[in-house]
Amino acid sequence: MKLYCLSNDAAKPCFVLSFKELLIMLDCGLSSHSVLNFLPLPPVPSTRLASLPNYTPPHHNDPVLEGELKECCGRVFVDSMPEFCPPLDKVVDFSQLDVILISNYTCMLALPFITEDTGFKGQVYATEPTLQIGRFYLEELSEWVCSSGSGSGSAKRWKEAVHVLPAPLADVVRPRAWRRLLAPHHVARALARVRVVGYDEKVDLYGALDATAVSSGFCLGSANWVLRSAHEKVAYVSGSSTLTTHPRPINQAALRGADLLVLAALTQTPAHNPDHMLGDLCVHATVTLRAGGSVLCPVYPSGVLYDLLECLSAHLDTAGLAHVPLYVVSPAAEASLAYSNILAEWVSAGKQARVYLPEEPFPHAALVRAGRLRHARDLHDDSFSADFRQPCVVFCGHPSLRFGAAVHLVELWACNPLHAIIFTEPDFPYTEALAPFQPLSMKAFHCPIDTSLNYSQANKLVRELRPRELALPEQYAAPGPAAAAARPHIAADVPTVVVRRGTARRVGGRRTLARGTLTLRDSRLHVHSPPPGAGGAGGAEAGGRVECGAPDVEALVRELRRAGAEEARVERGADGCIVHLPRHDTLVHVDAHATHVFCEAGADLRLALRQALALTVPTI
Repeated sequence: MKLYCLSNDAAKPCFVLSFKELLIMLDCGLSSHSVLNFLPLPPVPSTRLASLPNYTPPHHNDPVLEGELKECCGRVFVDSMPEFCPPLDKVVDFSQLDVILISNYTCMLALPFITEDTGFKGQVYATEPTLQIGRFYLEELSEWVCSSGSGSGSAKRWKEAVHVLPAPLADVVRPRAWRRLLAPHHVARALARVRVVGYDEKVDLYGALDATAVSSGFCLGSANWVLRSAHEKVAYVSGSSTLTTHPRPINQAALRGADLLVLAALTQTPAHNPDHMLGDLCVHATVTLRAGGSVLCPVYPSGVLYDLLECLSAHLDTAGLAHVPLYVVSPAAEASLAYSNILAEWVSAGKQARVYLPEEPFPHAALVRAGRLRHARDLHDDSFSADFRQPCVVFCGHPSLRFGAAVHLVELWACNPLHAIIFTEPDFPYTEALAPFQPLSMKAFHCPIDTSLNYSQANKLVRELRPRELALPEQYAAPGPAAAAARPHIAADVPTVVVRRGTARRVGGRRTLARGTLTLRDSRLHVHSPPPGAGGAGGAEAGGRVECGAPDVEALVRELRRAGAEEARVERGADGCIVHLPRHDTLVHVDAHATHVFCEAGADLRLALRQALALTVPTI
């Protein structure tokens, strides 16, 4: 087996496993850190952003570069449509991929880059929530980019001058590989390729092996994948959690005893406890609202959003702030909130029990009915504008603050110190997200909530799963002796293979010879393990008998008649003999080089034929 790594972001992984002559892609995460180098795309034209001064590198006279770069408080940004960093497309030919297995909706946003206009002809598998919520993410992002990008330029020249630009632009890796988000019709075509699977459902991959999705405990529909052949087992653990939250708990039993364990998508904030962060968020929100300010939470349209609505609404009730309205602004807001309450199969046992009362698994449906929670597609929605009042809490995207409704609200509230912005998504450094909006008077709090496995939990999980070999990204490996400081890492007492972007490593034990019994029935070959006590040797070593040569036809007829096939007759020809059993619709064609049996009879005659041939074939 070979494992290829196509992503430099361990939280948005993309691997390709060469297994049993198949090319299997494990996740297709889209790294979005690159968008932080671009100016935001405001849904409402921003005079401040438009008036930022141009930046020209000193001692670099290139008129084509003029206007591509802007400066804000000492930081240089690209004034163009934001670009993303998709998986590498030169290491593996995407047209040769046989299967794509997706673990959760945060790791599938690069799917259009993999399947569209690449010659891809394989199969894509994901659970139903992964497909549907991934659709919300992609369609939301596509709508934001398309609606805001009509006036954005297409800056490219700056990529040729990276070496003369100030940090962090000077430190970007392979900017020529960055790409814009594909058009909505590409997104729709990519999503149409996905085939839905359930937990513990075995999927046959071209007859070579089985793939099974098992619960990972991270988010709705999130799955770890188990690949099995007759003699090998590979477990892919990505975006998993052992905490008790709203998804179904992780299934560890299915992952034990793998020949190879591939580990990815651990927590991005190992120093922050999710429970503590959730408590801090509630406290910061309460203090801000009591002072008369509003709270902005730039979030994705699903995932942690469900827990935030549940916990924050309960905390505000306790704090005497039940009158404060909650708003969710997103093109996918209505669909996401409604869809989450019909996913009883995919949630924890406690939330499943509420379905049979009957109650909704999540409380946001009750908040909507009570008028405390309102949702809108965008800030221009008439119903949203008519009902909007402050102080309030607004959940909207994008967490990078480069597109979406959050861009306009930061612009609107930036100069008011009563307001606050609370970052809960772990994908982006909050100081870099806020950089284009400086100077900023509104308060900013960082409360990252990442329920993925931390390093301590991952080390414990590896010990319990007992794989024969472990493969992980270089970000999770122990730092080298030249490292400036120690950092959290995976320390496993099993052979470990470290992979980095753009490389391929041989993984898994090499196949060894094994003895078995090969049978042919109904034109299908089957390999069976030898019976106990049969020993490791066969043929001449077992009994000194090796069958070779053509059978004695006359003796074969006698043995068949003795077995009850009285009508057996012989037809001789130039190329050999044919033994015909008309009553059983059976022919045995014997020539000097081969014996062919055409049998439509039952198992009894097949057994008699095998025994007769064994007795009449010459031996040495």
